[in-house]
Amino acid sequence: MTETALILNTATANSLIILDEIGRGTSTYDGLAIAWAVAEHIHHQIRAKTLFATHYHELTVLEDTLPGVINLRVTVKERGDQIIFLRKVEPGAADKSYGIEVARLAALPDAVITRARQILKLHEKTERAVSGEASPEPVQIRLFEPVTGDIAERIRALQLDELRPIEALQVLADLQKQLRQ
Repeated sequence: MTETALILNTATANSLIILDEIGRGTSTYDGLAIAWAVAEHIHHQIRAKTLFATHYHELTVLEDTLPGVINLRVTVKERGDQIIFLRKVEPGAADKSYGIEVARLAALPDAVITRARQILKLHEKTERAVSGEASPEPVQIRLFEPVTGDIAERIRALQLDELRPIEALQVLADLQKQLRQ
């Protein structure tokens, strides 16, 4: 985090920023929130060319909301239950995680890999049950939905101390309606 702070406080539009797994040393949601905020700050404030490597699949939606953001992935060839990294970068977001296969390639004991696959299947099954999905593929939970500039401006302009509770509820209902459209 201190390195990230140094980058955010000293980088300029002429900098080249390379970030790897920002937020990995904390809880999943904290890490995701920090990584998301860092990406937005670099985009909006610093405007430097940046390479941002992450395992947070949720960040891929930034391509849709921030001009200039491009998702890239390393191509992978699957052969049975094994993978081969082709060392070729192509446009697009990763559609799958290969963490267990990377662990296998790093020579973690077979018993650990087998147990990790069991635990993953259990978590994917639980995730599908909670989400109500019948799909055989696990659903990637979106923690953040992109907010349009108009909605963000409306929220920033609110004088919260001056709103009565019923007015606040009406504002929320209006914003929700706008998001659904």
